[in-house]
Amino acid sequence: MSTPDNRRRELDAHHQLLDRQILDNDGRMVGKVDDLELEEREDGRLVVTALLTGPGALGPRLTGAWGSITVRTWSRLSGRAPDDCTRIGYSAVSSINTAVHLGVSRSSVAVDGFETWVRTRLIAALPGAGKDPS
Repeated sequence: MSTPDNRRRELDAHHQLLDRQILDNDGRMVGKVDDLELEEREDGRLVVTALLTGPGALGPRLTGAWGSITVRTWSRLSGRAPDDCTRIGYSAVSSINTAVHLGVSRSSVAVDGFETWVRTRLIAALPGAGKDPS
């Protein structure tokens, strides 16, 4: 996969990555950048290694009890450890502008596990959900 210049340049991660929409290679919504995974280089500079998304990544950014409740609820409902949020390797990023564009399909980054759980266990249990109205 070729890497455009705008993916390797220095950037202000807070303003250019956090809370940006993530789109796959077909322009479909993947999620939002809720947090970042960083690695420190030998020269002391930080490098983004992954985009973190979903309630498990957003919760720690929220202050007070609201953040804690978000992470605990997500962890309990998803069956994942509180620190096991959805991670998209930065190598999947193809470009950054008003959104973060991936060079891969939405299905290859496996971000919809919690959404699938909610759809199958909560939404499907509602009377009339998924049924033909005729």
